[in-house]
Amino acid sequence: MKISDWLNDKKRTVGRRAEDFLVRESIDHQRLLLYVGQIITSEMNLDVLFPLIMEQSNSIMDTQRSSVFLHDAKSDELWSLVATDVKRNEIRIPATYGIAGWVFQHRVPAIVNDSYSDPRFYREVDQKTGFHTKNILCVPLINREKACIGTLEALNKNKGDFNDGDLELMTSMSHYVTIAVENSRLYEELKSMNKAKERVIDHLSHELKTPLSLISATMERISKKLDHAQIGGLETSVALVRRNVNRLLRLQKEITDILKGSSEEKARITTLIEDALSLVEYETEIDEGQKRAVLEQVCRHLEAIYSIDDDRKERIAISACLDSICREAVKAMGQRELEIVTNFDRGIEVFMNRSVLEKVCSGILRNAIENTPDQGQFEVSAGGAGNSVTIGFRDYGVGITPENQGLIFTGFFHTLDTNYYTSKEPYQFNAGGTGADLLRAKVFSERCGFSIEFESTRCRHIPEDTQLCPGSISACRFVRGKAECLSTGGTVFSLMIPLAATGTTCVH
Repeated sequence: MKISDWLNDKKRTVGRRAEDFLVRESIDHQRLLLYVGQIITSEMNLDVLFPLIMEQSNSIMDTQRSSVFLHDAKSDELWSLVATDVKRNEIRIPATYGIAGWVFQHRVPAIVNDSYSDPRFYREVDQKTGFHTKNILCVPLINREKACIGTLEALNKNKGDFNDGDLELMTSMSHYVTIAVENSRLYEELKSMNKAKERVIDHLSHELKTPLSLISATMERISKKLDHAQIGGLETSVALVRRNVNRLLRLQKEITDILKGSSEEKARITTLIEDALSLVEYETEIDEGQKRAVLEQVCRHLEAIYSIDDDRKERIAISACLDSICREAVKAMGQRELEIVTNFDRGIEVFMNRSVLEKVCSGILRNAIENTPDQGQFEVSAGGAGNSVTIGFRDYGVGITPENQGLIFTGFFHTLDTNYYTSKEPYQFNAGGTGADLLRAKVFSERCGFSIEFESTRCRHIPEDTQLCPGSISACRFVRGKAECLSTGGTVFSLMIPLAATGTTCVH
């Protein structure tokens, strides 16, 4: 072999090794970017997110400091949430100032390897922070709507100047930063919306409570006076009013259970006393003994609404508890033609608040009954596995459409199309109701350390919520008997509760 050929082979080998090194380096960078992106985009809290971005940016870019500047549209300023020795929101500059302002305005990145010689550099930030900026790599943060929401800066590279490779790496990272910032903003907006919703519902609960108590007491008096005076013809109207008042009182009770905390606050107690006194004042025409009886009745009613003591837990035999709940449900559903199938593992106990368990199970069971047509069936089961017990409620009813499945725990939501919604007596088919049962169950699960899940299949013969089930299998034109109906759709709710041996406690 000629020396020239040998030298050429040697050069090609060295060249291939250099290319292999660059490929490996690029793969390592991409792997690191993916890891950093997963860390950043998993955080929703702005207070935690920004220090996290700084830390990860410095690590991947090998720099002394990093900064995120976000645009404040109201003041047309760029502000930095976090910087060393600087408090939150303390750094604010006009949106046209500095390298960050130039990048924000032009929506293109900038490499400045001699900061103080660049006329765009804004020295007051260094003066305010006590940091001396030598070089800067700054990229814009562009969201999915192609709007620039701010900039990401890397300051003072530890080795040498910033180059095009650094720019490519920083640009890739900026995509993760933008996603994280946008997610965090949406999260904060949702929290604000939830707080506003809670205030509205709390106000609704307060406004409902006193007039409903007054109306209920008044209807009771009217009913007694009608009986005493032997005036006929109004019994149906009085019964109708009382039934609807009771429905509203159940709604108010559900709202309160959802919103109340683990203990009664002074303001809440004061409100209850004021409401009770208002009712007594309204009843001034009756004698003192009757007045006391009314007050005691109101107090019992209010106590039933508000007394859920999360700290008062006990060991509960699941089979006995569910047997009782099922018996009450069968009694309450009256003339409904439904078969209930139960399957409980005996000897299982949980340690929790009995009132919470009974309310959650009763509410889910009532929903199952209300969504099952006559001649159909529903099942209640309980079994232990590992350190938890699972309680299941399965109905073979119409099921829930995929569009509605994500909404059933949001509260005050019904699965029927609004045009077909009617409010009926509890346990009747398609009874309607407020939808608060499931929201209350979800709230209790989060507060008391158990979980709730569901699966649902919409009846294939009526796939849309604008299509109605006739309410009985015998009246359905799509199936021939119970067996066919049971295979068309249904819903399963599952409660997973830690066993008594785990020492479960409520989480406030």
